Amino acid sequence: MALFFEPGQHKQHGLPFNPFKTLVVPRPIGWISTMDAQGMVNLAPYSFFNGLADAPPMVFFASNGRPRSRGGGKDSLRNAEATGEFVVNLATWDLREAVNATSAPLPPGESELQRTELSLLPSERVRPPRVAQSPAHLECRWIRTVDLPCTNPEEGNHLVIGEVVGIHIDEALLTEEGFVDLSRARPIGRLGYMDYTVVDTIFSMPRPKR
Repeated sequence: MALFFEPGQHKQHGLPFNPFKTLVVPRPIGWISTMDAQGMVNLAPYSFFNGLADAPPMVFFASNGRPRSRGGGKDSLRNAEATGEFVVNLATWDLREAVNATSAPLPPGESELQRTELSLLPSERVRPPRVAQSPAHLECRWIRTVDLPCTNPEEGNHLVIGEVVGIHIDEALLTEEGFVDLSRARPIGRLGYMDYTVVDTIFSMPRPKR
């Protein structure tokens, strides 16, 4: 017997939490670095993140709500729109504690980086810096923000789309043949509740020819 409920009426199922996020898994983590007009760097992880296209390469991250004042991950949305740029830093097993620390909602004027031992590197094509400890980065130019329907009109759901204009890969991730070996990076992904997963088992399946 299967449990059924309608989104928005999740209390009907009697479970302690809405299981939606536990079923759309694993979700890549967009660890987004941005910079405001004054040069303040913001770093925040987004679990609603993914690739969108490859010609040209594009990614998106989704923000719930717009910032009313500085502080918290919503600054990524505001900064990306104001400057037209952001960077995606690969979130890995070794960096899991730092990724989690940068999810904290901080007061105005306090940078997430102060909660970590992370350092920054300059980017090549955009102003926001990269996380030095991350083994791969996607430099992005903001294309547009798509406002989506939201059951909480005071917040709103906002899909931020960017074109990838530069890619950095640590040579330690590359095989002799020039392939990226993700088992060396061990990216982490988001599940439901407070749960995460790590990419440490990889298998290949050739596509059917017809």
